[in-house]
Amino acid sequence: MTESFTNKRSLTLSGAKKMAAAAETEARHNEWRVTIAIADDGGNLVYLQRLDGAPAGSVGGATGKARTAALFGRPTKVFEEIVAGGRTALLAMPDLLPLEGGLPIVADGRTLGGIGVGGATSSEDAQIAQAGIDALD
Repeated sequence: MTESFTNKRSLTLSGAKKMAAAAETEARHNEWRVTIAIADDGGNLVYLQRLDGAPAGSVGGATGKARTAALFGRPTKVFEEIVAGGRTALLAMPDLLPLEGGLPIVADGRTLGGIGVGGATSSEDAQIAQAGIDALD
């Protein structure tokens, strides 16, 4: 019997911590109190960091954004725009939070996970998340 296997790149805890540190630096530089969440390719939480003063509700927002970006392999802003355009049926999708601030973590064209940020404005959350993504380059 012949079996086929693939080499699967995956997000490591050290990679998640590196992303979170860069995202934290961006947030602190701008004095934004946020929560940073990083999920693996299955949408499972790998790392969570809530900065001092971040709203309690930012935990769910950051986690939901990271999960959405990981599972769908697209920035969460895409889904926000679709809903804003009137396609509200999208809101019935499980594990989908259509708010800007979540980005997929991609390597070699494959989604390895997602980073989500909550607690600032949506565009600020996205800026912080991008800083985390940029740390992996």
